Amino acid sequence: MRIYFASDTHLGAKAVGDRLGQEVRFVAWLDKIKDDADAIYLLGDIFDYWFEYKSVVPKGYVRFLSKLDELTQKGIDIHIFTGNHDVWMFSYLQQEFGITVHTEHMSAVWDNKRFFVGHGDGLGRYDKGYKLLKWIFTCRPIQIAYSWIHPDLANWIANTWSLLSRKNNSKKTKYHSFRGGDKEIQIKYVNDEERKAGDKLYDYYIFGHRHILADYESQYGAHVFIIGDWLHNFSYALWDGNSLNLFQVNKDNPAEEPVLVTDKFSFK
Repeated sequence: MRIYFASDTHLGAKAVGDRLGQEVRFVAWLDKIKDDADAIYLLGDIFDYWFEYKSVVPKGYVRFLSKLDELTQKGIDIHIFTGNHDVWMFSYLQQEFGITVHTEHMSAVWDNKRFFVGHGDGLGRYDKGYKLLKWIFTCRPIQIAYSWIHPDLANWIANTWSLLSRKNNSKKTKYHSFRGGDKEIQIKYVNDEERKAGDKLYDYYIFGHRHILADYESQYGAHVFIIGDWLHNFSYALWDGNSLNLFQVNKDNPAEEPVLVTDKFSFK
């Protein structure tokens, strides 16, 4: 199988100067891989903000949604995970395109290898602040109350919050680089789970959320992949039936051959 993984495109983000160019770039990558992809997993925060009202979906994303339709019609199995920015993704993409939407992490076996896949937030005993936010965001009465807000105002609130959060994170110089196995929440979670089991539980863990690139080998030999984003890294992961690798795309010309960067971002 050839399975592609991408995450954190944040389509529509106010912080992106050329939002149309950002969408076109990602769609060009999807178009490039369509002829050899068996499945595509999009690991959350695909939209910077997404809320489905009963009869209204957010404006825009026509190129991206049209490409999803083309890919599913071609028979490619597409999965989308909700992230912390697009947690209010309900049934529209499933009903309209036949895409599988995941609200939690999932496990799978491909080519006799065990995988654990998801956005990478709210894991284990960590990320308590986000866990509280997720509880609020997924509380049905709160969702119903939020749906009564006019979409223009709701969009303004969400986009302003996202912009302020991104500005705050941009001040944390170490936030945008790999901080080590003792500080990265996703890796701490994997280490905790392996210590409890006394062995590796999966061969590969694949996460988004952190906007960095990493292939971290755990003490029991599992590989924890953090697959970057499409704001700064323009990256993805590919399982080719034998190995999992990280690649970066030329943001100015996505049609060019991608660059293999797994070794550059390998850590223990």
